[in-house]
Amino acid sequence: MTTVKELKIGQTAKITKVNGQGAVKRRIMDMGVTKGTTLQIHKVAPLGDPIQIFIRGYELSLRKEDADQIEVQIID
Repeated sequence: MTTVKELKIGQTAKITKVNGQGAVKRRIMDMGVTKGTTLQIHKVAPLGDPIQIFIRGYELSLRKEDADQIEVQIID
């Protein structure tokens, strides 16, 4: 599977699984990052951290380590 961290700017993907444990997983899911949701990569900082995604009608910035916990399926 591919993770959000591996996507390029402009790519759209559907979330298939949110990995992680405890508070980290709960925090990610509380921000609206849940299985079945579609997201698009909007921006990536010059050094790659953070990654800005467009999800559920708003823009969300994720750290690389959090983005690596979100498995996705690319939609073309």
